[in-house]
Formats: sequence, C-alpha cells, structure tokens
Amino acid sequence: MDEVDRKLLAALQRDATQSYAALAGTVGLSTGAVHDRVRKLREQGIIRRTTVDVDPAAVGRGVLAFVLVEANAWMGDRPTHEALAALPEVEEAHVIAGPASLLVKIRVGTPEQLQASLRRMFQVEGVTGTQTVVVLESFFERPLDPHPPAV
Repeated sequence: MDEVDRKLLAALQRDATQSYAALAGTVGLSTGAVHDRVRKLREQGIIRRTTVDVDPAAVGRGVLAFVLVEANAWMGDRPTHEALAALPEVEEAHVIAGPASLLVKIRVGTPEQLQASLRRMFQVEGVTGTQTVVVLESFFERPLDPHPPAV
C-alpha cells in the first residue's frame, strides 16, 4: 500500500459515494487506475465494507454504553463471538487485556433496554460480571487514519 492508496482510503472514509472520477481528481490518477486500486484494496481486505453513518438517536438508539465483561473462561472463542453477535444492540466486542475479559459497545434506546441487554449478556456462557459506563455525550468519533502515526 502506497501513499496514493492511503489518500484513496482517506477520501473514501470522508464520502464513500464519490465517483471514481472525483477520486481520480483527488489523487491525480486516471479514473480507470483509481477503479483498479479500489478493487485491489477490496480484494486484499483493506476495504472491508462500505456503509452509511446513521445518527443513532434518530433511529431510537441514543443510549451508548461500554461494558467491561468479566468471565471465568477464555472469551475469545467462536461460541462467545456467536452469542454476542446474536444480540442486535451489541455493535462491537473486543477481547482485552486488563481488568476484564471483553470490552463490548452497546447502543439501545432507553436505560431499561440497557438493563435488559446486560441481563442477556449474563446468559453468555462464562460471563460472571459486568462494569458498565454510560456515555453522556460524544465529542467525536474519528474514522481510522490510513497514514501510519509519526514517531
């Protein structure tokens, strides 16, 4: 992946609906060359998907919480993945090092729905406890910068 690919990724993250012609103007290549590069980025798995950024509050999912999940077993296996993926309010789940086994991001509409979600989480095999942090306000959520960090 070179600097042109990184510029393409940054441009697509700002607006994935851009035409190949607009992207070509951004990176200084022909439309065909940009199309080929984007296709290769998809084939290599660098571009994993194209999506739409929806306002959670506008669709009734304005309560955001991060949950540290404590467990008595390793939580990085397939049954855990499937159990958490079956909960539609779970947006992300990460095996972590630290005070818990998993970090889970949940979006729901009400505190009561959050409580119900936490109850369902306790039904996942191995879960022994949770610590929940409810977000009061988000300043920003930043897309991944495709440029390596400066050291």
